[in-house]
Amino acid sequence: MKSKAAKPRNAFYAQSGGVTAVINASACGVIEEARKHKGKIGKVYAGRDGIIGALTEDLIDTSRESAANIRQLMHTPGGAFGSCRYKLKSLEESRAQYERLMEVFKAHDIGYFFYNGGNDSMDTAWKVSQISGQLGYPVTCVGVPKTVDNDLALTDNCPGFGSVAKYVATSIREAGLDVASMARTSTKVFVLEVMGRHAGWITAACGLASEQEGDSPHILLLPEIRFDEAKFLAKVEATVKKYGYCAIAVSEGLQRADGKFLSETGLTDAFGHAQLGGVAPVIANLVKEKLNYKYHWAVADYLQRAARHIASKTDLEQSYAVGREAVRYALAGKNAVMAAIKRTSQTPYRWKIEPVPLAKVANKEKMMPRDFISKDGFHITPACRSYLGPLIIGEAPQPYRNGLPAFARLKNVPVPKKLALSFTIK
Repeated sequence: MKSKAAKPRNAFYAQSGGVTAVINASACGVIEEARKHKGKIGKVYAGRDGIIGALTEDLIDTSRESAANIRQLMHTPGGAFGSCRYKLKSLEESRAQYERLMEVFKAHDIGYFFYNGGNDSMDTAWKVSQISGQLGYPVTCVGVPKTVDNDLALTDNCPGFGSVAKYVATSIREAGLDVASMARTSTKVFVLEVMGRHAGWITAACGLASEQEGDSPHILLLPEIRFDEAKFLAKVEATVKKYGYCAIAVSEGLQRADGKFLSETGLTDAFGHAQLGGVAPVIANLVKEKLNYKYHWAVADYLQRAARHIASKTDLEQSYAVGREAVRYALAGKNAVMAAIKRTSQTPYRWKIEPVPLAKVANKEKMMPRDFISKDGFHITPACRSYLGPLIIGEAPQPYRNGLPAFARLKNVPVPKKLALSFTIK
C-alpha cells in the first residue's frame, strides 16, 4: 500500500522597510519559482503591509493573480503588497508577538517564511527562524535582501542599490550641465541630497557621473567622513574659481565632528533610528552665508528609490534572482539563511547567488571602505569606480501606455481569516 504524500505547505512572503524600484522583481522571483513546485509549496500568501499582515492575519492570496500580472511586477516600483517599518522585539520582551505569528502560520499551514528587506528585516527573519522551533512550530526562514543603502553584510551589493545609483548619477550629471550653462550670471552652487544614514554608497554613486576633470559632481559629502566646515568651504570656493560652478552630492546622514547629524530633528522612526530633516538646505545656506554664492538645492527623496523607468538591468536581474534562489534554498532545507550576491569576476563582470547565515547579517552595517574615498575625503577612488560601475550597467525597458509607465495592478485578494481573536499593533 502506497503511503499518502504529505500535503504541500504554504509560504508567507512579505516586504519590509523602504521599498525600491525593483523589490517587486524579488516578489516575482519568489512567486514564479514557488509555482514551479506545487507538489512541495501550496500557495504563496503575501503579508499586507509586511510582517504586520502576519500579525493581524491580513494575508493576500497571490494564487489569485495571473502569471501575466505576476510577471508585470518586474516593471513596477514600490511594494506591490505593502511594506512597513515594524521591528519585532526579543522573545523575552514581547512573547505575545511571536506566539501570534506562529498561531497565524499554523492556522494557514505556512511552513516557509520569505522576508524581503534590509538590516532590521534580516534580524526579524533570524528571530523567527530561532523562535518558531522553540514555540513548537518549525518554519523555514529565508531572507531576501533589499536595501537602497547597500549596507547589508556578506553580500557584494544589495538589490535596489544599483537602480538608485543609476538614478542619482544620471541626475547629478544632468543638473550639473544645467548649472554650468547658467553659472556666469546665475546659480553657482547646486546641492543634491541623497539617501544614506550611516553608509555613503548612494552619495558615492553620484561620483560615477564625474568621468573627466571638471565634471559634476565636484564634491561628495559622505557620512564616513566627518564634516569639516572650513575645509568644505575652501573646496567650494576653489572649485567655483576654477570651473565657474560647483555641484555637490551630500548624504542625508552627514555628521559633524562630534558625531551628530547635521540635519537631525530630535525625533526617531519605528526602528529607533534618528529621523533626519534635510541636510541639503543646511549645506546650501552655509555656502550662501559664508561665500555669498547663489545656490539651488534638491532632495532626491522617494524619487531615487521609485525610479523604475531608469532601473539598472543588472539590479533587476539580481533582484529577481535572490527571490528565486530563496525558494530553492527553502526547498533544499536551508534554514536561517539569506540569498546573497557574490561577485565572481570583475572583468568581465559576473556574479552568482549563494546562501549566507542570517545570524551574521542581522543588524550589521557595511560601510564604505576608506580606500574607496579620495585622500581629501571629497570624492571616490578608482577602486570605488571599479566596484560601483558594473552595478548600473544595462537598461531595463519600461512598458508605457498613453505616454506613461504601465505598472501592475494586482487584485490583492484577502485570504479568509481563520482565527477568532484579532491582534492590535502598537
